[in-house]
Amino acid sequence: MSRPAPLTGRAIRAIVALPVAVLFFGPVLWVLVTSLSTSSDIYRFPPRLWPTWHFENYVLAWKAANWPRYFGNTVFIAACTVALALVTSLLAGFAFSVMRFRGRGLLFGLVLSVMMVPQTVLLIPDYIIAKQIGWLDTYWIQIIPWGASVFGIFLVRQLFIGVPTELLDAAEMDGAGPLRMLYSIGVPLARPAMILVGLNVFMGSWNAFLWPYVMTSSDDLRPIEVGLQYFYGANGTDWPTLSAAVCFTTLPVLVVFVFLQRYFVTGAYYTQGAVRG
Repeated sequence: MSRPAPLTGRAIRAIVALPVAVLFFGPVLWVLVTSLSTSSDIYRFPPRLWPTWHFENYVLAWKAANWPRYFGNTVFIAACTVALALVTSLLAGFAFSVMRFRGRGLLFGLVLSVMMVPQTVLLIPDYIIAKQIGWLDTYWIQIIPWGASVFGIFLVRQLFIGVPTELLDAAEMDGAGPLRMLYSIGVPLARPAMILVGLNVFMGSWNAFLWPYVMTSSDDLRPIEVGLQYFYGANGTDWPTLSAAVCFTTLPVLVVFVFLQRYFVTGAYYTQGAVRG
């Protein structure tokens, strides 16, 4: 008599999830259809929901810009940003959760307050500062300002707060210092959370447009999102080739997300196995 309840629950979840999935997948499908259609096809009414298989749009889109250079810049910037954000998140999160020092709560509050300030408000002051220190149109301006993730610091701090104090007390009794405890205890426990932080920073860096567009002027330094502007012109937007470019520039992010999506759910809460017995 108690078995139908789980089945009913799964059916309700499936009914709710289906329209949500369609809602999120609809724009992706439309971009894919547009990338394989002609300019006249996309203005049809009623709209055509299947492509006319014009693969030459991808060839034209690839030839429209120096995509190998854009991809190389994006991978380099994202890799450096992720590496720097992981280090700063791990060190700051461990310090705010485990170490005791005066003003810790105030400093952590100041770090969290950064999330409340819209980045567009700071764009002009940041541009002036970057110009004064000579970082305009460089890789530095695209990496260093994003090398600290407030989300990553908060996430690592919350994870370390949940670590049993017996682990840290035992390590301290054995003579381990803060860095030794971080390396031997903190890093293994924080690995899933670090993957989550890395994915979040990677996607943010890969999809960045406004910041590199304002801070750089040379195509040799710009990422792929800025390269998509080539399809906008005075005569209008070439939607089929733009959609084709969006497809092959978004594909790497989709692949990374598909293989590592489970860490978006479990990464922040993984402390299982920290204590035995």
